[in-house]
Amino acid sequence: MKRFTTVILGILLVLVLAPLAMAAEQAATGGTDYSKAIVVGSSVLAAGLVLGIGACGTGLGMGQATSGSSNAVGRNPEAQGKIMLTMMVGMAMTESIAIYALVISLIILYANPLFKVMGY
Repeated sequence: MKRFTTVILGILLVLVLAPLAMAAEQAATGGTDYSKAIVVGSSVLAAGLVLGIGACGTGLGMGQATSGSSNAVGRNPEAQGKIMLTMMVGMAMTESIAIYALVISLIILYANPLFKVMGY
């Protein structure tokens, strides 16, 4: 698993850093400036990663909550009301993580501070 992660990280680094190096070389020779395309591409990649990781974490958390509450109700059916209430509050808090990830990805896509700094 560690080797697979290293390979994936290496591929991502090459995909991200190669265009940056080419754009810097092109700009130094007076060629076309690709900085806007690089910033937009990196923003799209970052937004996708943020949303994917946030949704994955939320799914795992909600699965754990559902599993735990199902086991608890199976052991003590009389306490179903309290268990369900606690589970629903916990799941709402867990779902907020996905909403935060969505907000951050939308900020990266549409209100990116790099656009203002670079003059876009």
